[in-house]
Amino acid sequence: MDDHQRPDGVSDATVSALGKLSEALEAVEVARGHLYTFHRLSGTADLTVGQAVDELREAGHAELADRVEREVVGRNLLHGRWSFQIVEEYDDGYYSTFRRIEKEARDELVEGRRHLYEAEMKEDRRTHGHPGHEHRP
Repeated sequence: MDDHQRPDGVSDATVSALGKLSEALEAVEVARGHLYTFHRLSGTADLTVGQAVDELREAGHAELADRVEREVVGRNLLHGRWSFQIVEEYDDGYYSTFRRIEKEARDELVEGRRHLYEAEMKEDRRTHGHPGHEHRP
């Protein structure tokens, strides 16, 4: 059996519900990517503001440089947290829980098969026998 065919006895409603769960997980994956972008940009900003502090000092603005360094360089983004800690908490909590429960749902209902909804949509929308519309590679 193809890994993208529903097992015998699985209803349209089940495939649809698992498709929605998969769609939600895809949104979580995109959100996670944005969170990592936030992490990278926050780190870049901190390093760049450190360079700005050095340049302010070199330009004769030591007092302002000291204030920027004291109040911004190395500052927590959220209470007690740098961005890596935010990412770790998200990964270890919400993200890992969501991935686990989505896999458990697939394992329980469709023998672990992924993307059944999309596979059936592909089968419905492709032009059978036409180049570029093959069932699989």
